Amino acid sequence: MISIISFVAFTAMVGIISYFATRKTDENTSDGYFLGGRSLTAGVIAGSLLLTNLSTEQIVGLNGQAYAEGILVMAWETLAAIAIVVTALYLLPRYLKSGLTTVPTFLANRFDVSTKTMTSALFLTGYVVVLLPVILYSGSLAVSGMFNIPEMLNVTDNQALWICVWGIGIIGAIYAVFGGLKAVAVSDSINAVGLLVGGLLIPVFGLMALGDGSMGEGINILMRENPEKFNSIGSKTASIPFHTIFTGMMLVQLFYWGTNQQIIQRALAAKNLKEGQKGLMLAAFIKILGPIIVVLPGIIAYQYFKADGGLETADAAYPMLVNAVLPASLLGFFAAVLFGAILSSFNSVLNSSVTLFGIDIYKQHINKDADEKTVVKYGKIFGTILAIAAMFIAPLLQNAGSLFNYLQEVNGIYSIPILTIIVVGFTTTRVPAIAAKIGLLSGSLLYIISQFVLQPYFVDKAMTKAEAAGITDAQMLAEIKADAYWPYLDVMAALFVVNIIIMLIIGKVRPRPEPYVQEYTKQVDITPWKHVRIAGLLVVVIVVSTYIYFR
Repeated sequence: MISIISFVAFTAMVGIISYFATRKTDENTSDGYFLGGRSLTAGVIAGSLLLTNLSTEQIVGLNGQAYAEGILVMAWETLAAIAIVVTALYLLPRYLKSGLTTVPTFLANRFDVSTKTMTSALFLTGYVVVLLPVILYSGSLAVSGMFNIPEMLNVTDNQALWICVWGIGIIGAIYAVFGGLKAVAVSDSINAVGLLVGGLLIPVFGLMALGDGSMGEGINILMRENPEKFNSIGSKTASIPFHTIFTGMMLVQLFYWGTNQQIIQRALAAKNLKEGQKGLMLAAFIKILGPIIVVLPGIIAYQYFKADGGLETADAAYPMLVNAVLPASLLGFFAAVLFGAILSSFNSVLNSSVTLFGIDIYKQHINKDADEKTVVKYGKIFGTILAIAAMFIAPLLQNAGSLFNYLQEVNGIYSIPILTIIVVGFTTTRVPAIAAKIGLLSGSLLYIISQFVLQPYFVDKAMTKAEAAGITDAQMLAEIKADAYWPYLDVMAALFVVNIIIMLIIGKVRPRPEPYVQEYTKQVDITPWKHVRIAGLLVVVIVVSTYIYFR
C-alpha cells in the first residue's frame, strides 16, 4: 500500500508542477506548442533528452541484452555521447540558423516539398509501427512486473499487459497531445533527477545483495565469477561485433541524436545556440554514465539469478532484479520515476509525430490556408489517433524476441535513408531533389530486401547444410550461423555508402540549376558556446578510455 501511495503522489506532483510551469505558454501558435516558445535552457534540454531516450525500451531491453551478453552492449550508451558531440558542433548550428521546427523542413528548403513529405511519412510510419508500440510494451512489462499486476488485480499476464498498455498510453497522450512540448520537457526534467537517483540505487542495492551488504565484495564476486561479461570486444557471435562500432553503430547514433525528430526537437527549442550546445554537452556527459543504469543491473541479475537456473527471458532481468533487491519503502518512488521515463519516451515520440503531421503534412498538403491554431488542433487529433493505434499494436510484440535488438534492426528501414539524404543535403550544394527521393526509396527497399529476405535465406541455407553434415554442437552451430549472417549494422553501413554514391552520381548527371545557399532566419542567436570544442574533446577521450579499460 505504501508503494502505491508513493507512486501516485510522485506522479501527481510531476503533473502539477508541469501544469504551473506551462500555463502561461501560448500553445495556439506553432512555436508555442511544438517548440515551447523557443525558450528551453541547457538544463531542461539535457533533462528532456535524457528522459526521452532513457525509457523502458532502453532500461529493460538493454539490461536484458547485458544479462545475455555482458558489457559489450554499452556501445549503445557510450558511443551515443560522441554522436551528441557531433550534433552539437555540426548539425545544431545549421538547424538553428534556418530556424527549423522539424528536420524535414530543412529537406524542403534543400530539395523540395515532396522530399520533406516523404521523410515525414517515413518518420511517422516508423513511430506508429515500431517505436510507440515498443515503448508501451516494454513499459507495461516493467510496471506489471514491479507491482505484480496479475496477482493484484487477479488477472492473467496477458490481461495485465493490456491494462498497463492502455493506462500508460492514455496518460502519455494527455501530456503530449494536450500539453505541448514544454509540458513534456518540464515533466522530463523533474523525472530525470528521479531516474538518475533511482537508477543508480538499483546497481547499489544489487551489488550489496551479492556481497552480503558490501558493495565492494559484490563487485569482486561479479567480476571474479563472470569475467566474460566484462569484455567490451565480444565474440563474432555477439549482437554487436566490435568492428560494427566503426560502421553502422556510429550511423545509427548519428541518426538518432542528430536527425531523429523525437530527439532533436528538444535542441531545436533552445532559446539560442549557446544554450542548445550546453544542453547537448551536458547530456553527452550523462550518457557516459548510462551503462551504470542500463547495463550493470543486467550483469548483476545474471549473477543473482544464476543459482536458481536463470530467468526464462532476458528482458525480465531488470524488473525481476528491482523486485528482488529494492526495499519495499522505495519501490513506489522508483516505480513512479520509471513510469515517468515511460511516459517521457511515449509522449515525446507522440509530440514529435503531432509536430510532423501538423506542419509537414496538414499545413503543407491538406489545408494550406490554415492558421496556426487550426494546425495545432488537427495535429492534436492526429496524435490521439496515433496513440490509440499504438495501444492496439503494443501487446502484439510479446513474441518479438529481444526488444532492444528488434527496435534497432527494424528502425534501419527508415533511419539510414533519412540520414543519407540529410548528410548529402548538408555537404553538397548541387545534388537535386530527384536524388533525395531515389535515396529514400532505394535505401528503404534495399534494407528490407537484404535484412528480411536475403539474410534469412542464407542463414537457413547454412543451418540446413550443417544439420545435413550431422553437426550438433551448439557452439559450432552458433558460429556457422554467425558466419552466414551479415550483422544488420554492417548492412546499414554498406547501404549508407551505396545510397550516397547513387545520390552523388545523380547530382553529377542532373545537378541543380543553382547551388543551394542556407539562409539565416535570425529567429534565435547562433553565437556558439565558447567551451563547446573542449567539452566535446573531453567526452571523446572518456569514451575511448572506457573501451581501453574494458578491452
